[in-house]
Amino acid sequence: MGVITKITKQVKNDERYNLFIDGKYAFSVDEVVLAKFGLRKGLEVDELEISGMQYEDDVKKALNRAIHFLSYRMRTEKEIRDHLKGNELEEGIIGEVIHKLKDMKYIDDLEFAKAFTGTQINTSDKGPSWIRGELYRKGVDDPYIEEALEAFTLEKQVDKAVAIAEKLMKKYRKDSFMIAKQKIEQNLQRKGYAGSVMKRVWETLDIERDKDEQWDALYHQGKKAHRRLSSKYEGYEYEQKMKQTLYRKGFTIEKIEHFLEVLKEED
Repeated sequence: MGVITKITKQVKNDERYNLFIDGKYAFSVDEVVLAKFGLRKGLEVDELEISGMQYEDDVKKALNRAIHFLSYRMRTEKEIRDHLKGNELEEGIIGEVIHKLKDMKYIDDLEFAKAFTGTQINTSDKGPSWIRGELYRKGVDDPYIEEALEAFTLEKQVDKAVAIAEKLMKKYRKDSFMIAKQKIEQNLQRKGYAGSVMKRVWETLDIERDKDEQWDALYHQGKKAHRRLSSKYEGYEYEQKMKQTLYRKGFTIEKIEHFLEVLKEED
C-alpha cells in the first residue's frame, strides 16, 4: 500500500503523467489511464491496483503504436498483430488492442481486401491469382478474398491481359511467334492470370506477324546462332546444329532452310 504524493505532466509528452508514491517516482501513465483510475494526490493504491494501471497503460501505448502504424495506410489484422509482436508485446495486450481497433472501425479485413483489389485493378497489371496470394499473405480470410475479387471480372482480366500481350509482343519481336507467345503466357502466369484468360487473349488479339516481321525475327536469331556455331562446326554438322537451334526457337524447317540459303549467299 502506498500514497500518491505528487503527479506531474511530462515535458516532452503532455499526454503522459509521472506518478510519485510516498515521495518517490513510481511510474508514468497516459492521461486516459489517469482519468480511468481517478488518480490524484493523496490516493492510496496497493500493488494489485498499480499492476492494473500499468497493464492499462501498456495497452494504451500499444494502441497508440498501432494507430501510428495505421496512419500510413490501411492494414489487416494480421499485419497489426505482426507489427505489435515485433515490439515484444504480450498476447493479452495485443488482443486488447485488436479488440479496441475493431470497435473504433480501424480494422476491417473485408474493406481492406476490396480496397487492395481495387487499387491493383486500377494501377497495376497484376492478375487475380497474384492479388489472391498477396491478400492471403496479409492474413485475409478466403471468403473476404473471394468477395473482393468479384470486382475483377473476366472482362477486366482479359482487357488487362490483352494490353500486356500487345506490349510484350513488341518487346519479343526478335523471337519467333511461337517463342514470343510462350514468353507472353509465362509472363501472364507470373502476373496471376489463368489459362482461360490467356485463351481469350489469343482469341481477342490480332497479332499475327506479316512476312517481313517473321523474316526479321528469323534473321536476327539465325545470325546469333551462326556467330555461336560457325566457330565450332562446319559442313553438314553445322547445318544440322543450326536447324536444331532455330527449330527449337519456333521457326519452321522450310523457313530455316531458306535462311541458310540466304546466309550462304551472304558469305
